[in-house]
Amino acid sequence: MKIRCVITDDEPMARKGLQGYVDKIDFLELIGVCSSAIELNNLLKSNEVDLVFLDIEMPYLSGIELLQNLPQPPKVIFTTAYEQYALKGYDLNIVDYLLKPISFERFLKAVNKAHDLFLNAKAPAVDFIFVKSNNKLEKVFFQDILYLEALENYVIIQTSTSKIITHTTLKHLLENLPPSNFLQTHKSFVVNIDKIKTIEGNTLGIQQFTVPVSRNLRELVMEKILKNRFLKK
Repeated sequence: MKIRCVITDDEPMARKGLQGYVDKIDFLELIGVCSSAIELNNLLKSNEVDLVFLDIEMPYLSGIELLQNLPQPPKVIFTTAYEQYALKGYDLNIVDYLLKPISFERFLKAVNKAHDLFLNAKAPAVDFIFVKSNNKLEKVFFQDILYLEALENYVIIQTSTSKIITHTTLKHLLENLPPSNFLQTHKSFVVNIDKIKTIEGNTLGIQQFTVPVSRNLRELVMEKILKNRFLKK
């Protein structure tokens, strides 16, 4: 398996050092070296890139600003001299955060982590869970779930054809659902994003059901629902 990667840094010596490291790793294929986030943005328009080694502090546009504005960003390993951005980086779901000067040992650890992520992504995906209901285990496919609703120590799993009640927590169920498809909209509700038909105020329409969106989650919810998605008619 080859991981197609790009180095982006405004410092020539930093680019040269990372390029030397990449050349030592058989599973990395370097397809570009950029001196700015703007140059990287242009490269991504015409090239398939799996992984970017991305500096943060760069002229005109920072690495974080670019990453926040990419609709479908590649995997990213930040390479920076500034440790204060670490928390923000992990909020953006980066692979790793390398502080300059970067040792080869630390670089190797980061790229091995990236390799494992890509390898796992190619594994057959599980598209269902088993939940206990009425003293038996029921198989529930992710695509059939409309939403989840928490009721004290139970969770209702609402599908298009049935209502399954299971003794568990909303948090536990959410941890076992694909994060790209399921989103918590309220302390008591999780929705299947693909099933949303309408948005009206702080309410989501899913078939004949309505699901609330709490005020403190509204901005995050709307951003994730609308990003790279079209509401189904």
